[in-house]
Amino acid sequence: MHESHADDAPTNDEGVLRNVGPRLRQLRLEREATLGDLAEETGISVSTLSRLESGQRKPTLELLLPLARAHRVALDELVDAPETGDPRIRSKPVVRHGRTFISLTKRPGGLQSFKMVMPVERDPQPTLQTHEGYEWLYVLSGRIRLVLGTRDLTLEPGEVVEFDTRTPHWIGNPGPTPAEVLAIFGPQGERMHVRS
Repeated sequence: MHESHADDAPTNDEGVLRNVGPRLRQLRLEREATLGDLAEETGISVSTLSRLESGQRKPTLELLLPLARAHRVALDELVDAPETGDPRIRSKPVVRHGRTFISLTKRPGGLQSFKMVMPVERDPQPTLQTHEGYEWLYVLSGRIRLVLGTRDLTLEPGEVVEFDTRTPHWIGNPGPTPAEVLAIFGPQGERMHVRS
């Protein structure tokens, strides 16, 4: 009788690790990001990123974790692990500037959708900003205030707006309760059309 030991089990770790570099490059190119963009986002040097993508450096967990976050993919997807068959997206809420963002999309690049929970802002001072892209917002509950160029709008549940984010804009919650909003953002300016 032959006993099987874990050390005897064939592994394809080298093949999996060899495919990480091309996968990282593919994800970065899908996002139309440069190595410099990714370096700024992750804190990993351009030379390290370049060596990872070319396979000249072995990926480590310390490097893969910030890259997975930047590309908005699960770690197992980054190393191209086999599908588990479960289509559910298990997003962890992220809090930025007091607002909670829950990603509703799993793939990098293209349209990204989020649920935002916005706390009430007392006496906000709108600071208009611009950036590339296009945004679509649907108010689920509460109210939001949108300053878009010279227009100042208050949106109620069920209302939808879409706008080019190169137009100066600011979004806030005038209260009296927290607001929940679905947001779709197209980083390259894709336009989301609402159809009836």
